[in-house]
Amino acid sequence: MEQAQALNDSFRAALKRELIRHRFAAIGMSVALIVVLLLLLQNSIVAVQNGGGERLQNAMLGGVGGFVSTAVGAFLALMLGNIKARTQDTMLGFAAGMMLAASTFSLILPGIEAAEALISMPMLPVAVVITGMGLGVLLMLGLDRFTPHEHDNEGPCGPGCERIGRVWLFFLAIALHNLPEGMAIGVSFADNDMSVGVPLTAAILFQNVPEGLAVALALRAAMLSPIMAAVVASGTGLMELLGAFVGIGISGGMPLAYPVGLGLAAGAMIFVVSHEVIPETHRNGHQTPATLGLMGGFAAMLVLDAALG
Repeated sequence: MEQAQALNDSFRAALKRELIRHRFAAIGMSVALIVVLLLLLQNSIVAVQNGGGERLQNAMLGGVGGFVSTAVGAFLALMLGNIKARTQDTMLGFAAGMMLAASTFSLILPGIEAAEALISMPMLPVAVVITGMGLGVLLMLGLDRFTPHEHDNEGPCGPGCERIGRVWLFFLAIALHNLPEGMAIGVSFADNDMSVGVPLTAAILFQNVPEGLAVALALRAAMLSPIMAAVVASGTGLMELLGAFVGIGISGGMPLAYPVGLGLAAGAMIFVVSHEVIPETHRNGHQTPATLGLMGGFAAMLVLDAALG
């Protein structure tokens, strides 16, 4: 009897902790979404009043480029056939390195510079960008918890996942992965500064090719036909177009929204790299080639940033 009571108490305590975790995640996502929606509303009004056609056009072109580059990688899978897991992990590591470098040199540092132009107090510009990064992390945490998707190491996640097929859960996971990349493209063009927008967009377009290839191969392994795998993998790139629209919307009006938006996109991208991409590259025991690929991607982004910036 005492053992049964102890088990019951333990179950209740575990359930209470889980409810608290979900409550905090819900609160965090709600805060991030409210801030994003307010920025979108305010900046849409400002954009209409001041005319932001060129910035919107650049952001949308960047988003379309993100979709096209993902599709190029996906359809390469039709020509290349099977690729060794070691090579796939190295390519994904390369993409992760480019994302990390782009987050640092094309989002965080320009964000601090933009905040310094508005705020003269020491360290406050850094705090502004860090606040944006925190919002980006909260947004991705909320989407990760409350959107049905699948991780290879954890299986199906999110509400209603038991009612959705495995392929579509994987599709949603990759689509969530692509959202912050599109946001980064949109935010990078919000100030109409080509020295920020062009290197970042070029980096994302380059890294989307091996990423799209790896996704198509993974979908083929999930028993899709080669053509369908390429089509579905290409479809995940549409989230970059949506993300670009959101990015330009949240950072294209109020001056302080620009550095906050850059920080938000950086936080979301770094979260995805740490939470999704790097664990995936290490899952098959290829840590060393994946890490070397990451360093190569980081170095390639440095060269790209210096050449285009």
